[in-house]
Amino acid sequence: MARVLIVGAGLTGSLCAALLRKETPRPVHLAVWDEAGDSGGRMATARSPCNSQSTVDLGAQYITCTPHYAKKHQRFYDELLARGILKPLTSPIEGMVMKEGDCNFVAPQGLSSVIKHYLEESGAEVHCRRRVTQINLRNDKWEVSREAGPPEQFDIVVLTMPVPQILQLRGDITNLISECQRQQLKSVSYSSRYALGLFYEAGTKIDVPWAGQYITSNPCVRFISIDNKKRNIESPGVGPSLVVHTTVPFGVTHLEHSTEDVQELIFQQLESILPGLPQPVATKCQKWRYSQSSNPRWVYRILIQSNPD
Repeated sequence: MARVLIVGAGLTGSLCAALLRKETPRPVHLAVWDEAGDSGGRMATARSPCNSQSTVDLGAQYITCTPHYAKKHQRFYDELLARGILKPLTSPIEGMVMKEGDCNFVAPQGLSSVIKHYLEESGAEVHCRRRVTQINLRNDKWEVSREAGPPEQFDIVVLTMPVPQILQLRGDITNLISECQRQQLKSVSYSSRYALGLFYEAGTKIDVPWAGQYITSNPCVRFISIDNKKRNIESPGVGPSLVVHTTVPFGVTHLEHSTEDVQELIFQQLESILPGLPQPVATKCQKWRYSQSSNPRWVYRILIQSNPD
């Protein structure tokens, strides 16, 4: 039985695993590794340490289906909608730019539920906190080394992490990327930003007329969402959750600062936008070093195979 490793437990990695399980004509052993503490990638959902039912999307806030992608990927949307994993976004988002034919969706259980659905469908062994450092060819197998623990061998390795992390890998994999491909990959750039999730006690009121708002006049804050309101899951037994996404210039400027210092700066700016905001019972500050690709033309999902036959 072929052993396949997918590196990265975000949307690409999880969907790749599910499709391999469904469409590969012969049995395969699937493993998914991710360096983070949980699956989700840039569709991560955080839970309050005080109430696990209180969640906040720290990455993507909603999924936009354009007419082009609706034609290509309609079966994926139909399945997720039928299972209740996605629902149409009906809550008001101030400042959202809508293009003709676009449809927006939210995930009632958080966007990481999309990733968890595909991982469950794949039946893959999922291991978090596994950071890949080297990939070498050993006896017609790919030997994958990580920061902690012994290396493991696979027949096929699929890399779905951000391009800079692929280019940092050591070992024989460096010989598989031509100089032309390397230069193309190096040309890919990413925006950086922070996200701050705030969790509140049950009964807390955040009195605003919107569920989300794009901010255009603040050097720090770009987007605010009352996250449970955005997903239409308001409940008297669960406090509201709020998420703040920073601007890219703020993220780049403070990229190497401590999350504690960044969180305090975000709080100060948030207070100027929403004065009198209640004190949260818990917070989660997330640094997105690789938030969005600004020129994705050369973004590859690299597959390496020990035996092409």
